[in-house]
Amino acid sequence: MKKVDKNAVLKALERISAPGEGQNMVESGALSNLQVFGDEVIVDVTIKNPSLQARKKMEVEILKVIHREVYEKAKITVNVKVEAAAKPKVNEIKGKPIPGIQNIIAVASGKGGVGKSTVTANLAVTLAKMGFKVGLLDADIYGPSMPIMFDVAQEKPLATQIGGKSKMKPVENHGIKLLSIGFFTQPNQAVIWRGPMASKALNQMIFDAHWGELDFMLVDLPPGTGDIHLSIMQSLPVTGAVVVSTPQEVALADARKGVAMFQQQAINVPVLGIVENMAYFTPEELPDNKYYIFGKAGAKYLAEDLQVPFLGEIPLVQSIREAGDVGRPAAMQTATPIETAFEELTKNMVQEVVLRNKSLPPTEAIKITTMAGCSAVKKK
Repeated sequence: MKKVDKNAVLKALERISAPGEGQNMVESGALSNLQVFGDEVIVDVTIKNPSLQARKKMEVEILKVIHREVYEKAKITVNVKVEAAAKPKVNEIKGKPIPGIQNIIAVASGKGGVGKSTVTANLAVTLAKMGFKVGLLDADIYGPSMPIMFDVAQEKPLATQIGGKSKMKPVENHGIKLLSIGFFTQPNQAVIWRGPMASKALNQMIFDAHWGELDFMLVDLPPGTGDIHLSIMQSLPVTGAVVVSTPQEVALADARKGVAMFQQQAINVPVLGIVENMAYFTPEELPDNKYYIFGKAGAKYLAEDLQVPFLGEIPLVQSIREAGDVGRPAAMQTATPIETAFEELTKNMVQEVVLRNKSLPPTEAIKITTMAGCSAVKKK
């Protein structure tokens, strides 16, 4: 048995360059380990190119050069590892705060049809009635409804010059600053976009707009848990999330997933609480009766089970739907049970925001690669 000379192996390996490296594999540090035992040679190599072709090419070149330059019958083992990139550059511009906005509240639902947008609109006008400065971002790209709910479907955002740059000026009505993809599409036009296009449109409405000073920005998310949700949380340091559900078991199962999404370690957005919409129905002719059409207190029990706050319940009332259809959210009506219900809900949400800001550090905007962390953003 011939004994292989280690120095001869090193000299032979100097003839090979690692993929994407200008230097040979010894000088560049790609050779991480070399062991020689008689006629056996073990070579450990680390490269940056993750492709199978690059790994196979490196292995073949090492085998060839050692057999040719050192010993043709050497028994060679080659271990090629891939060094992961430390920081993907694609995410470096993400997670920027919007100057002047103190709290960003994401309003979500596990499934569609539970009244998430209606609750968001009424939360916004109730906050404004309480004296807060409020903005609303309609992030439901594929089903924007806020232009109708605020009676501004025919409006278009204007341009304004801020610091020498042209910015979108949000449309305003009922004391709310509003931006929606619905302002940029025809009423009968379907938005058929892949995730990257939708994310780009959202980033333009977030960062290319002049929102001014806001105490609260409400973000009306699409139903479910998907790409738009991740894009929002990648772009913005969300203060907290509100999850809307009906008491129905089918809706509660999806609401549970919605809460779980925000509570994932890589996302870690505090859940301010759960709202039960369409909690019960009371006919005008029987004002003392409550009919639990979709089940009784399901969202309240879910909140208890998940150990998150229960923010309140909103009854199933025809006037809420009618008010949204004509562009005057029902909470604007005074001295009504609906106004009282939304005031109670909004007060509970504000209280949870205050507690959250006192007891928890600022939420970080996430960087989406393999759901890795990101830089911190300061809040009030």
